[in-house]
Amino acid sequence: MVSAFVHGFILAFGLIIPLGPQNAFILSQGASRARWNHILPVVIAASLCDSVLILIAVLGVSVVVLSVPWVRIALMMGGVIFLLYFGWQTWHNHSNSEQGRNAVISESLSRQVGYTMAVSLLNPHAILDTIGVIGTSALAYTGNLKFAFVAACILNSWLWFVLLALTGRLMGRVQAVRVWMNRASAVIMWVSAIYLASGLFTR
Repeated sequence: MVSAFVHGFILAFGLIIPLGPQNAFILSQGASRARWNHILPVVIAASLCDSVLILIAVLGVSVVVLSVPWVRIALMMGGVIFLLYFGWQTWHNHSNSEQGRNAVISESLSRQVGYTMAVSLLNPHAILDTIGVIGTSALAYTGNLKFAFVAACILNSWLWFVLLALTGRLMGRVQAVRVWMNRASAVIMWVSAIYLASGLFTR
């Protein structure tokens, strides 16, 4: 049981480390918000979305859904549009200034959570990782061993997003760093959108 837990934790850690759109978003949110309780809803939403994706992949539901061509195409197109739009918005984020950073605090909770869910669930890297790697690897386990494997993957996501948000908050104390993080986050989202769009023409 311990080996299954360790396997799940190490596997999930290796998959979540690359700086994709979701990680870049959490970092920029951590840098943009002055207080931890303003970052917490973003962390919880991202962690819950990852948990749901992992559970869906392990249960095999995602494989069935994405095997329907029009569902897959619709999800990919939605992801491209969102990543392009949110990348543009992040690039022009007014939280680069101290005045703008304070204004971000007043942003509604529903909008924060909505953006976080979108960048998490429409994230091509997260979908491919959970379905192609975690879902497949979980097939090697049954019963309590599978539970330990899945629990480790989910725990890794929660710990990682907390660490990422804290890192962004520490780095965001310097205005120049906040500007750089927002621009880098936007570029990552645009590159991900191009990558996702290319999949529409190569499959």
